[in-house]
Amino acid sequence: MPKVKTHRGLAKRVKVTAKGKIKRSKAYHSHLLSSKSPKEKSRLAKADTVHSTDAKRIRSLIPYL
Repeated sequence: MPKVKTHRGLAKRVKVTAKGKIKRSKAYHSHLLSSKSPKEKSRLAKADTVHSTDAKRIRSLIPYL
């Protein structure tokens, strides 16, 4: 059985938590921030977990994390 290659683009964008959930950052927080409210910017700055329906597909791309 050959080794499975890790998708390097995804591996740089996600981390796996201690309980095995996949942690990701939110989009829309890199530029054009002057038009966004402080509440929205604060919400976008926090990390989020990948939805359970996407987790299985993502795990196949990062088998060794």
